[in-house]
Amino acid sequence: MYQSEHSRITVFGDVHANLPAMEAVFTEMERRDDGDRYCLGDLVGYGASPNEIIELIRAQGIPTIMGNYDLGVGQSSDDCGCAYRTAEARELGNRSIAWTNENTTSENKLSLRGLTASIPLRLGELSVLLVHGSPRKVNEYLYEDRPDRNFERLLDAAGADVLVCGHTHLPYHKVLPSGRHVVNAGSVGKPKDDDPRAGYVVLSADDTDLSVEFVRVEYDVERAARAIEASDMPDEFAAMLRAGRG
Repeated sequence: MYQSEHSRITVFGDVHANLPAMEAVFTEMERRDDGDRYCLGDLVGYGASPNEIIELIRAQGIPTIMGNYDLGVGQSSDDCGCAYRTAEARELGNRSIAWTNENTTSENKLSLRGLTASIPLRLGELSVLLVHGSPRKVNEYLYEDRPDRNFERLLDAAGADVLVCGHTHLPYHKVLPSGRHVVNAGSVGKPKDDDPRAGYVVLSADDTDLSVEFVRVEYDVERAARAIEASDMPDEFAAMLRAGRG
């Protein structure tokens, strides 16, 4: 199962059609040269550049997982699989997926449908599983405060020493009582931790010792926000980028 072997990898995700953020992150990745790159998905939604993001990542040949938003848009569905806490948030979300469906090409929707559900690999002597939400469900939210026993059961079922996920847009590294690890890579294009900078993670291993580095990258937030405001999507998504939340 865990065939690809590495000593160091770069993992990013939740790009959400934010081209200025993705361009800045790729520039930083080129500068750092931190090993092979993997994408945890959610290429589209909320941002103004779905086609550009899909084509950019496809052109670079980066192994990419299907996020819940990719699943929805790939199927031209009106359901992105998101959990909205208020009626207002749901209405904004409905407008986002409707706009994204309308403004993503058929070819790029086909690309989204071809993305994989998970990526297993070896990092040093560690078995690592990359997912979007969780090993069980593409849109399951794995927040850091979930009980350790729940994480342990997930890792048992996955047969993994390290689980790397996205979806919540909140970066963290949790070491479980068993010594295994859960890492959330944060978000390139829609951070929610009150830091508007784009985020990703670099993992490296020396045998079974795991090192996790969270990288934050300044980008032209105003360019991304103005692109949203120039579209028919809600201006609220531009405000969220500026604040790094929501």
